Parts: sequence; structure tokens; C-alpha cells
Amino acid sequence: MVELDGHGLTLHDAERVVLGGVPACPSPRALEQVEASHKSVMTIVAEGRTVYGLSTGLGKLSHVTVESGDLTELQHNLVRSHAVGVGTPLSDEAVRGMLLFRANSLLKGCSGVRPRVVDCLLECLNAGVVPVIPEQGSVGSSGDLTPLAHLGLVLMGEGRARWRGEELDGGEALARAGLEPVFPLGPKEGLALLNGTAYMLSLTFLAWLFARRALDAALKVSSLSFQSLRGRTEPFDPRIHDARPHPGQVRVAAAMRKLLAGSGLVDTLADDVQDPYSLRCLPQLLGPTWEALAWVASILEREMNAATDNPLLFPEGEALSGGNFHGQILAFAAELLAMAAAEVGASAERRMTILLSGTERGLPEFLTQRRGLHSGLMLTQYSAAALVAENKVLCHPAVVDSIPTSGGKEDHNAMGSVSAWKALRVSENVCRQVALEFVCAAQAAEFAGVEQLSSSARQLHATVRNVVPRLVEDRALSADVEKLAALVRSAGLGEHVL
Repeated sequence: MVELDGHGLTLHDAERVVLGGVPACPSPRALEQVEASHKSVMTIVAEGRTVYGLSTGLGKLSHVTVESGDLTELQHNLVRSHAVGVGTPLSDEAVRGMLLFRANSLLKGCSGVRPRVVDCLLECLNAGVVPVIPEQGSVGSSGDLTPLAHLGLVLMGEGRARWRGEELDGGEALARAGLEPVFPLGPKEGLALLNGTAYMLSLTFLAWLFARRALDAALKVSSLSFQSLRGRTEPFDPRIHDARPHPGQVRVAAAMRKLLAGSGLVDTLADDVQDPYSLRCLPQLLGPTWEALAWVASILEREMNAATDNPLLFPEGEALSGGNFHGQILAFAAELLAMAAAEVGASAERRMTILLSGTERGLPEFLTQRRGLHSGLMLTQYSAAALVAENKVLCHPAVVDSIPTSGGKEDHNAMGSVSAWKALRVSENVCRQVALEFVCAAQAAEFAGVEQLSSSARQLHATVRNVVPRLVEDRALSADVEKLAALVRSAGLGEHVL
């Protein structure tokens, strides 16, 4: 069980909940803070004060005051009117992230909701009620209004949700799970559910997690490719990296030295004193990705424990309007993440090309002994190249563009939702690119001599062969690649080396 208090959620615990299915619960102290914040809202209502989103319209309609008798209907209307998402529904894991992060944000006690709202979010998370949320429709400012509205509908007993693999009306899904909806909503509760960054945060978190796992797997498969290609280890000499001491570069070089230790294949090619960049410059290629992911991790962990709606309520009873819902910081993180991850996949494609055309390094063309009759692994590079091209397009930044909304009231949007969606797609592509290199590297190692690999590479080769058999005669490889990609995504290749 992971206890949430709005302040101490870690990336590790988020991973356990979102992907591992570990249940989450609110801390009693945090619920007391939520209750105190809710009382502040009710005091404001009782005093008849005009506060954005409690007693006014939303966006450009903030100048319109809503009658006190209509405050509940206002919250219901906010949720219903904003549920205009389009496109493919989000994955279960992405929605689980949204439920977790929205609940933890509300537990900071700045949002004015009742504890019951937090409880319902976590009940859905723990019971496996997954709101059906279209992936398109957020502009990443004023929060992720549209996707969170679809989440809010289910909490109200409306909308659509998945439960045990079946898509149902939201109310029916709650009932089958033994849960009660939050209805009617209280003052500000609809706005508090909508006005957050949970969509951007969840997708960027998943993109970071998969990119981190892909980076670790890329370093491992690089060591397998490196040995099969009889690479030179001189570029990993610590003196080189002490002379340019970027932490990621130093770290990757050290990991490569460890992964290659004991290899009988390295440094055995006599007629060339320098390898191609995708081998020689592995520390300089993959090290910066490690550093970028470390920066993204710091942003994610802060955002996971942030109050991101508007207005915010404070102990002295003040309701302050601001812009904590704005997704600019997450947009920057997602854009950098996409570029850093894409380079991991691009370098994998280059090593594959060397493996498939490495006749001067003792490997048969396309890693098949019967070329012509068999194409061998020729087409694996085509798929990797296609993903390089796709990632290049996806790395075009969305954050540098801004389309005003709400009649110009919201005149500078982050588009961080698009940045996050792109980053997740890139990370998933990179997992497949790394898997494609594994197909080639494992086959090449068998031609080079598995018995001469380093001990860590032999274990890695055995892991791959437990999932995918050697290619002897041409066969369809798509299923094999997907199995290996799933292994990369799930961190199923042993302990991290970075």
C-alpha cells in the first residue's frame, strides 16, 4: 500500500501503483487538510463572496456571476460541457496515472473539495474502474480540462468506463465495483477535478519510465553488438571521460567497461584504429540522454506533489486565483524527453546497419548464411529506419506554438498535452528499436562466438533466446520484435546498469 499525503509521492511509488497495481490510500493527516480546505470553501459560499469557479463562469465567462442556488448545477455543467475529447481512448496505465496524480494533488489541501472526492478517485484506482478518456482535446493550459472532464463524468456516475475488460456506462461500472458516485458535486469540486495537469503528467511519466528502461536496455544491447563487431575499447578509457566530465558520459563509459569485461571478442580487429560513432561514441551519445532523463525526473516528482488547480485555498481562508494549471514546465520536459529518447533509437538503427553489413568484421551479410534465397534480417533495419523517421517528426516541438482559447482570455497555451502524447509515442517506438537491435545482436553474437562474449553478455544473450529463437530460415519476425519490446518496456532484462 502506498500512502499519499500530497507531498511525498516518489517516482518509484508512482511506478508501483500505475504499473504494478499496488493500491494507494490517503493519509489521515492529509484528509484533515482536505477537510479544512473544504470548510474554507463553504465559508466563502456562506458569506456570498464572488470567487472564480465557485460563483462565476469559467474562462472568458469569469465576469458572469452565478446565483447561489445554482452553484451545484454550475459544477455539473462544467464537467459535462468540457467532456469533448476525441480520438483513441487512453490506455489503462495512462488513466491510472491520472487518477493517482489528481488524488495526490487534491491531498495537498489547497483545492476545497470534500475528502469524499479524493476517496472516490482512489477507490476507482484500486478497484480497477478505468474512465474512458479520449487522448485528444487538451491544450495543456487551464489544466487538462477535456480529458479530466471525462474522468470527472465517471466520478459523477456518468460517462463511460472500463471494468474487468468491459466498457460500461460510468454509473454501471461503479456499481459493479461496489462503489458510489460523487453526486451531487459541491462548490468548486467540478472545477478542482478539471483544473489540473494530470493528463500531461501521466503521459510524460510513462514516457519517462519507458525511455529510462529503453536507455538501460540500449546500453546492454550495445555491449552485445559491440562485441559481435569486435569493437575497440580504448574510447571507454576513464581518462578520456575525466577530461570531459559530464556525469552521463562518465557513467555510460563506466557501465560499458563493466559490460565488456572478460570479452574475448573486443580489440581483435587489426585493420582499423577507429570504430564508427555509434560504437566509439556510445558515452557521448547515450550519456546526455541519461542526464536529460534525470532532469525530467526532477520535474515530474515536483509536479506529482503540486497543487495545480485554480483558485487555491489557504488556511487563512483566502482563495487566490493564479496559473498553477499551466503546463509549460511539463511541455518543456516532454519535448526534451522525446528528443533524448529518439537519439537512443537512432543510434540503435545505426548499429543494426553495421551488424547487417559487417562482412569486414567477420559477419555474414544480413546475418544469414544463405543470402539470396534468404533475406535474413535485412528488413529489421527497414522497420528501425521507419521509426527513426517517425520520431524525427514527433520531435518537432508543440510547445513553441500557442493557439488562444476561450475567446482570447486564455491567450497563451502550453500545448503540453501534445508534447506529452508525442513523448510517449517516441518512447514506445524506441523500445521497439532497441528490440530490433536485440534481434540482430543476438544473431550476430552466434556468428562471432557466444562462448567468447563477456559473462554479462552471455546472460543477456540467453535471456533473448528464451524469448526469441535464432533465425535459421526466413520467418515473420513481428511477433518476436513485440515480445522483446515488451521485455524492454517491463524492465525484464535484469538489473539496471545505469
